[in-house]
Amino acid sequence: MKIRNLIVIGLFISSFILGCNSEENITDPIEKVADSLEVEGFTLVWNDEFNIDGKPDETKWGYDIWDPGKVNNELQYYTSDSVNVRVKNGKLEIESHYYSSPEDQYTSARVVSRDKGDWLYGRVEVKAKLPAGRGTWPAIWMLPTDWEYGGWPRSGEIDIMEHVGYDPNVIHGTVHTESYNHTKKTQVGKSITIPTAMSEYHVYAIEWYEDRIDFYVDDNKYFSFENQNISSDEWPFDKRFHLIMNIAIGGSWGGVQGVDNSIFPVQMDIEYVRVYKKEE
Repeated sequence: MKIRNLIVIGLFISSFILGCNSEENITDPIEKVADSLEVEGFTLVWNDEFNIDGKPDETKWGYDIWDPGKVNNELQYYTSDSVNVRVKNGKLEIESHYYSSPEDQYTSARVVSRDKGDWLYGRVEVKAKLPAGRGTWPAIWMLPTDWEYGGWPRSGEIDIMEHVGYDPNVIHGTVHTESYNHTKKTQVGKSITIPTAMSEYHVYAIEWYEDRIDFYVDDNKYFSFENQNISSDEWPFDKRFHLIMNIAIGGSWGGVQGVDNSIFPVQMDIEYVRVYKKEE
């Protein structure tokens, strides 16, 4: 649909010391092959290219810090520790770990743009390589920032990308609303097979308009959800949403066939996040 020219850009970063914490030190300059920032018909309004090693940019990202079982019967602790989330070599790395002692424990990270990046309509795209292994459940998705129509699912959910490790390389794009959600088995979405989803980077994106949400992988549209103009029960997508990126372990979907503890640590690598507004 859109033509992107690959360009090689040299990212020259001056080394300086931010403090005694080595995680905050800027590393040597890196050379990175990056897709063009330009998208025909859209204007870039928010992005993170993950060019500086250390903690993710705190002006753009926060974290959900949760114990196991808070949602979907998931098994992991969500932390903000550098072992679970960091920027390294031009990538955001979300890494999940398993600890067998003193009892089975899993840790991971759930990175959110809430109140730092919140949008109504536009194009949201994330270039990522997914983790492999039974029991993993990585997701790139969006939730409402203000919950103006009420709690989940009344205010909606947009799943840009979901993947469960027991069904490798099958990518799911889904919406959830009061009328259409998995608790009623009425959720609306489609899946597409990407044979290299776990070994190569792909661009997962939506284009969100007043009348529809289009879902893409590498600019190939495979699903569109249309506004039926009935009520917010069917279309709560006229309020601002924020982005979430995480790896869940186990849970009501990811854990259907159990968890293979031999796979850990596993990692989702994100090369960039970009948000665009449609040009008038």
